[in-house]
Amino acid sequence: MSPDEASDAGWLTWPNLISVIRLALLPLFFWLLFGTNHRAIAAWLLATLGATDWIDGFVARRWHQVSNVGKILDPVADRILVISALLAIAAAAGVPWWFASVTLTRELIVSLLTVVLASLGAARINVLWWGKVSTFALMTTFPLFLLTTNPHHGALLGWQHDVRDACWVLGITGLALSWIVLFGYVKPALNALRTGRHARRIL
Repeated sequence: MSPDEASDAGWLTWPNLISVIRLALLPLFFWLLFGTNHRAIAAWLLATLGATDWIDGFVARRWHQVSNVGKILDPVADRILVISALLAIAAAAGVPWWFASVTLTRELIVSLLTVVLASLGAARINVLWWGKVSTFALMTTFPLFLLTTNPHHGALLGWQHDVRDACWVLGITGLALSWIVLFGYVKPALNALRTGRHARRIL
């Protein structure tokens, strides 16, 4: 266990602030997407929110601000961002509903398992690195889907066709990886459950 993992920097940290700001900007994304004609700006805002998922982790490690609150807040923010962005983009016809449904099913399973494990007294589970990669791939895919669709179903430009083809490759890769990572959490989840129950017995 690293010193960062063994210590708790508390709730008032820069990484936690970044996570809160990410969530606070979601209403702005919805307004830009559905309340204005600035679909491209909405896409770039969503891309920025996705990128900050790496920034808060870097800041936490670089300045030794890893916290127990952050270990919960960061993945919760990830789930909220992915699910919200997914539903919004599907509603805006930016991505087929089958892609949205498969992605959403995985996110709901993760959310449900998190609640179940917490109710059973499991210890916290650190986010797997490949889980971050899959989230980053999906959060990159969603803005690109927005940029490569027209709100009035007009013909796509040449660059939009090319980017959309690349977007599908990245999206399918991220989606497949996210499901693989889901099964990769089985062993850490069982270990966390045993650790949590053991700690309760000692207390």
